[in-house]
Amino acid sequence: MLDLILKARETVLAGGDLSYDHALTLSGASDVEIPYLAASANEVRAHFVGDHVESCGLANIKSGACSENCKFCSQSAHYKTDSPVYPQIGVDEIVRQAGAAKQMGATEFCLVSSGRGAVDGPEFEAVLEAVRRIRREVPGIFVDCSLGFLTGEQMARLKEAGIYRNNHNLEASERYFKNVCTTHTHDQRVNHVRMVRDHGIHPCSGGILGMGETPRDRIDLAFELKRIGADCVPINILNPRRGTPLGDTLEADGVGATGQSPLQPLEIIKYIAIYRLILPKATIKIAGGREVNLRDLQAMAMQAGANGLVIGNYLTTMGRSPEQDLQMLKDLGFSVETHAAHRRASGVKV
Repeated sequence: MLDLILKARETVLAGGDLSYDHALTLSGASDVEIPYLAASANEVRAHFVGDHVESCGLANIKSGACSENCKFCSQSAHYKTDSPVYPQIGVDEIVRQAGAAKQMGATEFCLVSSGRGAVDGPEFEAVLEAVRRIRREVPGIFVDCSLGFLTGEQMARLKEAGIYRNNHNLEASERYFKNVCTTHTHDQRVNHVRMVRDHGIHPCSGGILGMGETPRDRIDLAFELKRIGADCVPINILNPRRGTPLGDTLEADGVGATGQSPLQPLEIIKYIAIYRLILPKATIKIAGGREVNLRDLQAMAMQAGANGLVIGNYLTTMGRSPEQDLQMLKDLGFSVETHAAHRRASGVKV
């Protein structure tokens, strides 16, 4: 295995692509071998994307009552949970939250709305106004959105307003997706991400680990994300919510609805490293569930090839303090403060 890890490192650093079979074999790395895999992936990260880390703040601008039946989601109207339900918040509040995100150290701010076609009509016009105002009133922060399935016309208008990224996660591999959601298809998600890219918006797409999928499913998902050209890949780890079909995995030392025990920290770190080797130039962003699942190994996860972090609270769950995260990034030698300047130097408008 150590020889295979070194071969993967050499192949990717030389500009080659990690093969599917090689990646799948790496998924068999043992706990003793995972630190070597992580170190190799971290070297690839440093080589291709440097030490600039993306720190993303989220705004849950419209919560709950979603028509989709994603089995992990507490905002689905199909399940009875304690998740908050409220209509879209006002433009002034969205702009205020963007300013607060910048103050806590975020380099990006993402507007997230629940629902299949999450915004339309007056709601969509309000989102456009919020994006324009954030661009004017909160300089230096990139504005992203995650608004469900959008049309090409909506994409074009978001681009004109100044959106940098659109998030639309694949969530799981094509094979496993039907076990996660049946109210829409994996192909619909793939097509949406391709439309994002076609409209000149950076596509953000990732998935959730720990929903009962196999190691092969995790590798399949990474290669699917590579094929569709995901610019940013959020890696979430299932943090099961009571009332959802995956909720009984809350028993931390038992076997829940997925048929498997919750993922252990080193197992998560293994796949962060493999995703970096498969996607050497992408932003690999550690997102929901990291505090609960990685526990004291969050810093090690950032040294396994990641270069992005969701900071602050999530959509319906609490995160840890931004001060802790920013200190961790500083201790690891990452640069957050100069991120916007780095983007300007790369030709990206802030």
